[in-house]
Amino acid sequence: MVTNFLSYSWAVIGAGPAGIAAVGNLLDHGVAGSEILWIDPQFAVGDFGSRWKNIPSNTKVQLFQKFLHASDAFSYAACDQSFELNHTADEETCLLDLMVKPLQWVTHQLQIKVNIKKDFVEHLSFKNDLWCLKLSHEHVYAKNIVLAIGAEPKTLAIHSCPVISLQDAMDGDGIKNHLEPDDIVAVFGSSHSAVLALKNLVNCSVKKIINFYRSPLLYAIYTNEGILYDDTGLKGSTAAWAREHLHDVLPSNLLRVKSNEDMIQAYLPECTKVVYAVGFERRHIAIEGFEDIQYDNKTGVIAPGLFGFGIAFPEVKTNHVGMIEHRVGLWKFMSYLQRVMPLWLEGVENTFCAGREERGEDFVIADSKKE
Repeated sequence: MVTNFLSYSWAVIGAGPAGIAAVGNLLDHGVAGSEILWIDPQFAVGDFGSRWKNIPSNTKVQLFQKFLHASDAFSYAACDQSFELNHTADEETCLLDLMVKPLQWVTHQLQIKVNIKKDFVEHLSFKNDLWCLKLSHEHVYAKNIVLAIGAEPKTLAIHSCPVISLQDAMDGDGIKNHLEPDDIVAVFGSSHSAVLALKNLVNCSVKKIINFYRSPLLYAIYTNEGILYDDTGLKGSTAAWAREHLHDVLPSNLLRVKSNEDMIQAYLPECTKVVYAVGFERRHIAIEGFEDIQYDNKTGVIAPGLFGFGIAFPEVKTNHVGMIEHRVGLWKFMSYLQRVMPLWLEGVENTFCAGREERGEDFVIADSKKE
């Protein structure tokens, strides 16, 4: 039996840093641009470009540069634009906006090389050896899909007062639009994002800040063998502020208490605003037959021909002292993908060929033309 259908070999959902890395690596490994479909509603560097660009990084500039030069398909070595990032010291941290602009340039280079659709993916299903992607006004098909769908900040349903979004809380200017001088603001968490929110609230001189924390402050420790607390410890300017202001004598308007039932009942009722800096959860995408998406955190494999990558599907790795960490960060994403992409491609080829031989079928796949 010969089945004719119009299909892409690969579809990449999402155009944030993870999606950018996925498209670049597919091209680097010889997948033709005509066989790749890239889907995103905006192609504006995802949440990284729209939500977090005014946030100070905890990544050094040299690692941003490694990301930009890691894929030949990015063509960044030939970039003739004078981005501020290129003139910032390697050991410095910076506002994420300095990385957003080069990533937007890379996005434009990749858009020329592959098929793109500015749209949302509403639903996925697997039929006749193909993944069906339901977009807002059409269906498209692919043999393989990379989910680079990103994540949303978690919230806690424990208080009825107005919530200041994590995006605004971490933005030194954006947070001002949500505050009154007499506000008492609760901040849940003790991570990089929580400490940055505390810093911004202290600088805004609100009446009182109550920080509910479960874990003590951790700082990244740089050793010859690697970085201890690389994915959980404070870094850069946020770490410097924490060392100065969150030990010994606290700012006069800041109180830090353990986040347990007694403390929450004692202090939370007086708060007029709340910030939740308690981590992120994977953005939802409906997949037929999957009530909950499970993935192999060493390879990113979800199902045959379906792979997860980026902050929604981070690599879990044991570091040099035996600690297990979720690896989140642009260079971490890139180095992880460079290790697993050959496994994806080899596994896909073996699975496809084995399935074809079992059925005794010949498949004629009509390559999509560049749109």
